[in-house]
Amino acid sequence: MPHPTVCLRDVPGALAARSAMVTPAILVSACGALVLTTSQRLSRSLERVRAVAAALKPLRAAAAGAPPDADEHGYFTQQPGFSARRTRPLQRALASLYGALGIFVGSIVVIGAIEALALTAAWLLVLLALAGSGMFFYASVLLIWESRVALRDVGVETDYLVQHNPPA
Repeated sequence: MPHPTVCLRDVPGALAARSAMVTPAILVSACGALVLTTSQRLSRSLERVRAVAAALKPLRAAAAGAPPDADEHGYFTQQPGFSARRTRPLQRALASLYGALGIFVGSIVVIGAIEALALTAAWLLVLLALAGSGMFFYASVLLIWESRVALRDVGVETDYLVQHNPPA
């Protein structure tokens, strides 16, 4: 049976490895939260496209009998463009977040392997940290950009609705 002091010497290294593994785990949690909200934003944007497509059908049918209201037709035909401008960055952000998530989980595995195998591969951890953080940053920029596009599009939509539905 090994002497108890041998086991005690391993404890600081194991605690250091465990502590090092917590940081990527926190980033995994943050990434997961952004994945969830980004997925919801993307779903809402796609639902909006479907709703606009459904609203365009009666307008097209009515156009066969009489000329459609140009403002209303213009409003509805520009809606898919609004949604497309929103879904592209959302899709890229989601892909980037999934990539960052994979890298952060990989970092946890690498930290454990480095400690367990007594390797000296700190450069690999730095590389993974930079790659994951870079993807996380890129996703954040895309989400900020998408929210600006959404705000602008909501402004255009609100202006149309106010102009064509004045208060009573």
